[in-house]
Amino acid sequence: MTRTSLEKSLSAADHPILLETTAQLSEAKKSWQDNDVLGIDTEFVRERTYRAELGLVQVSDGSTAWLVDTVKLDSLDLLGHLLGDPAITKILHSGSEDLEVLAHTVGTVPSPLVDTQIACAFLGQPLQMGYHATVQWLFDVEVDKDQTRSNWCRRPLTERQRRYAAMDVVLLPQMLAILMPRLEEKGRDGWMAEEIERARSNALREVEPGQAYLRISGAGRLDQEARRILRKLAAWRETTAQEKNLARGFVLPDAALLDLAKRRPGDRNAVLALESIHPKVRNRHANTFVELIESGIEETEPAPIPEPLNNAQRRHLGAMRELVKKKAEALEMEPALIASRRELENLLRSVMDGQPVPERFSGWRKAVATDDLLALIT
Repeated sequence: MTRTSLEKSLSAADHPILLETTAQLSEAKKSWQDNDVLGIDTEFVRERTYRAELGLVQVSDGSTAWLVDTVKLDSLDLLGHLLGDPAITKILHSGSEDLEVLAHTVGTVPSPLVDTQIACAFLGQPLQMGYHATVQWLFDVEVDKDQTRSNWCRRPLTERQRRYAAMDVVLLPQMLAILMPRLEEKGRDGWMAEEIERARSNALREVEPGQAYLRISGAGRLDQEARRILRKLAAWRETTAQEKNLARGFVLPDAALLDLAKRRPGDRNAVLALESIHPKVRNRHANTFVELIESGIEETEPAPIPEPLNNAQRRHLGAMRELVKKKAEALEMEPALIASRRELENLLRSVMDGQPVPERFSGWRKAVATDDLLALIT
């Protein structure tokens, strides 16, 4: 990459094009179609809502930056067409949250897709290396972080917000131009493609309400009846949070769910006496809580929680982690890119329970580590 092209990209961030109408978006789309690759980023707010509120989508070809104002636009159909255009490779950096937001707001996730954070990880950089650190590594350019906590749904956007948003996307095409040859030289471009497909699938996967209780810390300390009650309560909260687009904690905090499951109040007055639940929530949902508790008590299907590993299993897990560490050192990448501790534990439990090997351990990981991991524990 020449210094001139770098300066052109940085200059584009100083003069982003704001798209607030369908006509403006349609005109920009004509320019986008002239490119094989486009950088994509999003800015969103996630505070009180179940799903993030999309405030902005940034698009750049490396010489121009467009800011799609998703708050003002009546329709995002044209943006959806870009995300799904098979002739244009979209580039994200650390795109897991962006994919989730786009899936639920625009109705699609980008394809074909490249994630430069994943590319960097396969080249030996930290697994969670952010965009700003990547820009510093590749271009020796420092990017301001002062607008990270901005409210991206409030209008009008300030000039500093617009520049910050544009800077987050203008260098992505040049980043890909540097990273892809390095990946291909190591034979890891296919590995990256596998990881991106997993990320796309994860973004489209909905939370199963019946499994929501497993996310609650402390569930494992409950007796079986209380777990069944917690499962009912957590499923109700998950569904209610989705329907009302409220963060789970604003529907009912985890502590209140656990308290209900432990105390098992049998009537409305008993619920109203619980101080762990906000008075308004008690009054509004007391009857529902009683019904859910009764349903959980009557339920016969167990609510399983993984038991702590025994001594033999812990030794297996330790050996698995050591093997992954050695494999990662040989490949010059972080061990967690092959498998985190939790993922290794999931593999161990699957094998011990006679279940299929988790999908994550297929593909490139199979030859790199999975076969040897299975040999340790079978």
